[in-house]
Parts: sequence; structure tokens; C-alpha cells
Amino acid sequence: METMPLTPPFGPELVVTADERRVLEEFLDFYRRVIVTKLHEVPDADAKRRHVPSETTLAGVLRHMSVVERNWFQHHLAGQPTPAADADGGWSVEHTTMAELLEDYTRECARSRATAAGYTLDDTGTHDQLGVVSLRWIYVHMIDETARHAGHIDILRELTDGSTGSW
Repeated sequence: METMPLTPPFGPELVVTADERRVLEEFLDFYRRVIVTKLHEVPDADAKRRHVPSETTLAGVLRHMSVVERNWFQHHLAGQPTPAADADGGWSVEHTTMAELLEDYTRECARSRATAAGYTLDDTGTHDQLGVVSLRWIYVHMIDETARHAGHIDILRELTDGSTGSW
């Protein structure tokens, strides 16, 4: 299994003169690493604790991000069917551990990278409501989605144990 480093390097600002694709990939990978780093070694009970009125938990956000990776890269871009287990958007975590969730997320990120490598930025997939979407658009959307949920994880982690910072 491919692993992500636990301490994000400076991140995407190190590729300010790279081509468009590398910049997009580096930004997305940076936020993926932030998520993994923020959730590494969080105990299962803490990860499943609710701090907000909704069902949002650290474990739920992580599972949701695995589903989002699968949906955008495997389903919408590569045309594979959506697994039935993903129907809830990925928020159900009762019968899983953080170690399993982190492994699944890391695996899905690696699958997303491998899938995207077979496409150009102008290649397209389809989305039920949006219609045709390019890989370029998927990258920008995934940067937004991953960064937004990394922010949720920051807040939930601070409420859980006082931990702050990107990593």
C-alpha cells in the first residue's frame, strides 16, 4: 500500500513555476496529506465523537473523502459504476476503525492518481447533474472539496483534543 508522508512539506507553493497539471496535482496532494496527517493516530472513540449537531465526525469526514475520491475519479472520469456502499455519501462509520478508514482513503487517493494519469486535462467524464466535466475541472473541484473538508477536520480535531495547525 502506498503511504502518504505524515508531515506535509511546504506544499504546493514549491511548484509555482511548474506546468498546470503539476500545480493542480500538487495542490490536491498537499490537502490529501493534511487530512491524513491531522487524523493519524486519532483514537476510534474520539474520531466517532460528535461535536456538532449534524452527524459530522472526524471518521465520517474521512470516509466521505474516500467516497468523493472514488466518485470523481473512478465513476465520473473513468465511467466505473458507483459502489452500493457509497450511496450514503460516505458518512456511515459505525463498523469500521480509523486505521481502516485511513487505509481506504490512502488507497483511493493512489487509485485516483493512477486513473488521472491516463487522461489529459482536457479529457472528459460525465456527471449526472453537471453533464460533461474535464479532468481539469475535476482537479479544481477536488482541491476545493479536499481543502474544505480539511478545514472541517481542523475544527473537529481542535474540539476533540485541542490540536491545531495544518499538521
